[in-house]
Amino acid sequence: MNPRQEIVEKWIERLAGADPKQAAALRAPEPDPFRNPVGYSIRRSLTQLWEQLQGGMDPDVVDSALDAVIRIRAVQDMSPAEAVSFVAQLRLILRQLPEAFDSVLLEPRIDQLERAARDKYVQCREQLHAARLHETERQTRSHRIAGRARA
Repeated sequence: MNPRQEIVEKWIERLAGADPKQAAALRAPEPDPFRNPVGYSIRRSLTQLWEQLQGGMDPDVVDSALDAVIRIRAVQDMSPAEAVSFVAQLRLILRQLPEAFDSVLLEPRIDQLERAARDKYVQCREQLHAARLHETERQTRSHRIAGRARA
């Protein structure tokens, strides 16, 4: 296993340990996005995020990768801090392997990733609340129409 894969696997393991509901999906080595969509999506996203942290930090790639992870976590029953804690977990992993990575380069990028994750979480929660509100309004209209039809 190369160092990049090792970091991603440790990152996934930390995420699985923190979220027992998703542990099986995250630990499954199933590469098929249809048999294990959550595990596949998170594994792919964390790999992309790790590559971006080491590379150019392309905003579109980072946003897309964060979106995939945060959307899954935004619908779960967890606090905002818990939802974005996976980024801080990477920092802890890297501190265990200090000789392998340039912390002067990575620390500010991890900070940037944490801010982006918090922003993405807020955005996803706002979209979720808007969707719920829209559904409630739709159901209310349907009930009113049904009530008038009976009268």
